Amino acid sequence: MNPSTALGRVLVDELARSGVRDVVLSPGSRSAALALALHAADARGDLRLHVRIDERSAGFLALGLAKGSHRPVVVVTTSGTAAANLHPAVLEASHARLPLIALTADRPSELRGTEANQTTDQVKLFGNAVRAYVEVAASDVVPASGAAWRAAVARVVAAALGRTGEGPMARPEGGPVQLNVAFREPLVPDADAVSAPLPDVLAGRAGGAPWRAPVPESPPLPVLLAHGPRTVVVAGDDSGPAARLLAEEAGWPLLAEPSSGARNGTHPIATYRLLLGLRELADRIERVVVFGHPTLSRPVSRLLSRDDVEVLAVGAPPYTDPGNRLAAAFPAVRVEGSDDPAWLEEWQRADAATLAAVEARVLDRSPLNPWQVARAVSRAVGPRGLLVVGSSNPVRDLDLMAVPYPVGERRMVMANRGLAGIDGVVSTAIGAALARPRSSAVAYLGDLTFLHDSNGLVIGPGEPRPDLTFVVASDDGGSIFSTLEQGGTPYAEAFERVFATPTRVDLGLLCAAAGVAHVAVDTLDALDEVLAASPDGLRVVEARIGRADRREIDLEIRSAARLH
Repeated sequence: MNPSTALGRVLVDELARSGVRDVVLSPGSRSAALALALHAADARGDLRLHVRIDERSAGFLALGLAKGSHRPVVVVTTSGTAAANLHPAVLEASHARLPLIALTADRPSELRGTEANQTTDQVKLFGNAVRAYVEVAASDVVPASGAAWRAAVARVVAAALGRTGEGPMARPEGGPVQLNVAFREPLVPDADAVSAPLPDVLAGRAGGAPWRAPVPESPPLPVLLAHGPRTVVVAGDDSGPAARLLAEEAGWPLLAEPSSGARNGTHPIATYRLLLGLRELADRIERVVVFGHPTLSRPVSRLLSRDDVEVLAVGAPPYTDPGNRLAAAFPAVRVEGSDDPAWLEEWQRADAATLAAVEARVLDRSPLNPWQVARAVSRAVGPRGLLVVGSSNPVRDLDLMAVPYPVGERRMVMANRGLAGIDGVVSTAIGAALARPRSSAVAYLGDLTFLHDSNGLVIGPGEPRPDLTFVVASDDGGSIFSTLEQGGTPYAEAFERVFATPTRVDLGLLCAAAGVAHVAVDTLDALDEVLAASPDGLRVVEARIGRADRREIDLEIRSAARLH
């Protein structure tokens, strides 16, 4: 057995022992030993292999798998620009704290700086975005022990899960890591060793155990918060149920983003972004308890930046602190008994009145509009269902129009809010749906977001593919800019070209090229009818809406906030 074959097999074996269940591969020559080892592991049922031709799409597919499974997921590339194409997914994973393992194949170190083919400096390629960088050098011989190779896997898995930290890039929370592995020719097994077993000296621990036992996690001791200050709980992306539980126990208003994992039960305030514009209510906030990573709205950022508000954060760092006003941070918090109910009741009355006013403005309007689409998508997600929502307007429209979900029905709403880009959402959604095969899955995104990652639809025959419906809000451009400063009259002449960026792409033909089912709808009844039917594989529902009146309706909605 040659050294590259041995190295590839040991690494794949140890990854499976360490809890990795999904690996995404973008093929290449330098990574051949890994590719063959992964193919064999997939055939044995040790893990599930996904093959993609586009490394950027592969990175986001792996990110979606990690997001949906809460497990470390590996993405494998060959050397050169292939590895660099993982950078967007690594950055998103870093800010979203997702255990993404970038396994980048490399050339032997002596080729760096020689201008050899597909050779660049891949050392710490992703900079401080990764929690750990581990390098495995090319080997001239099969070593007398596989300990160093297996220990390298153990280090990156532990760092990805946040169970250890090594070096200046170490952080207490999990996130992406880079395992850079150099391979020397020959890159494929000798003809008589294709199915040869690993030598005994390279074998792992007995009984399939990982090389390094995982560090047990201890639940943090919660800090007691006193009642008194008028408090709201802000739940950003991936807060989890802790934010909801605190709000319910204390009787505080819950300002929860759709992807927080906390927007269910009785305490979420649906129109919180609008109500934060009401001085009679917002100016009386004295304390904010922040969970997760809130990024969705300027009103929340302004609230967290006020010098007359005490801001507390809960969970692991880094913390969202746009105004540098964070007063304290705790791993967990608790309260004893409920606060004065009048504060929550005032928010709930204002929320009910404002939501009724918003619904009166948008739900009965014709033709089909994005707020109707958001409400329909929200209704279509059943118990244990999955909803992946894109950045820009879709997540904000959903934030306002989502129907309330009961506690215990285990719906998962997720979004790439780490850096809130529009890239990679198609692939992320496919990965998340693959990670939750028993969930009905819907992805809601804008047409530019869909086009930006349309390569995600290119899936080879025989590859795992989920039952997943993409609902595309198709308004031929970036309508969010019409609601921002760029949509103002002074910039009207340049707006269409440099902000709205219409493409005129026929989404039906695009889907046909990838072999994906497509249907276009332009009424709410038609949308509801399509969403009521379960998909068989991937399908795209193009909801055709306009954007000419987006700014006007948005201003109407903002004026709808009222106290009662």
